[in-house]
Amino acid sequence: MTKHKDLPSVIPIFPLSGALLLPRAQLPLHLFEPRYLAMLDDALKTDARMIGMVQPNEAVDGDDVLHTIGCAGRVTAMSETESGGYMITLSGVSRFRIGEEVDGFTPYRRACVDWNGFEDDLGEEQLDPDMNRAALMALLERFFEEADLSTDWGSMNEAEPETLINSLSMLCPFEPEERQALLEAETLPARREMLVTLIEYALHGGNEHKVMQ
Repeated sequence: MTKHKDLPSVIPIFPLSGALLLPRAQLPLHLFEPRYLAMLDDALKTDARMIGMVQPNEAVDGDDVLHTIGCAGRVTAMSETESGGYMITLSGVSRFRIGEEVDGFTPYRRACVDWNGFEDDLGEEQLDPDMNRAALMALLERFFEEADLSTDWGSMNEAEPETLINSLSMLCPFEPEERQALLEAETLPARREMLVTLIEYALHGGNEHKVMQ
């Protein structure tokens, strides 16, 4: 099993608003900008094949300000597009805290990262023994109907708690700061409680969530 001491201390950083990657989940990305194609090329030359996903901090003035917590993923699939870009899949490995950014000659950003405090990210799937699946599914049905969304209800009913909660956190059309809060939730039950709160808030008119992102 991978341990944090085996992970690199410096990784490339991909700032992308609204993109949420969680441990043991998968995030598809379309890379086409030259700087991020260079980032992919360099990542593939390393054993870790790792890229750190981080959201810009919209609560702070300045385009370059990032949230301090992100999630690193390993490039596990890729295919070239007709336009010369790449479709890749990042498989979530672990969250991290950003330290100092590394100066250098790369066109993309790199940062020293601290993996401490996220030991559970590298273990087995987290459990949520107190999850009331029936109540959660009923809430989701209301939310999906209100937002005119569709899904495979059979798969959702059969999904393990972590897969269900993390998939919903990544796919539901939440605002960037809401996604960041879901990322930073310390445990799976805490993420599920936050997910329920966000859905209930949306159902009461807090946000006009209309489409899946």
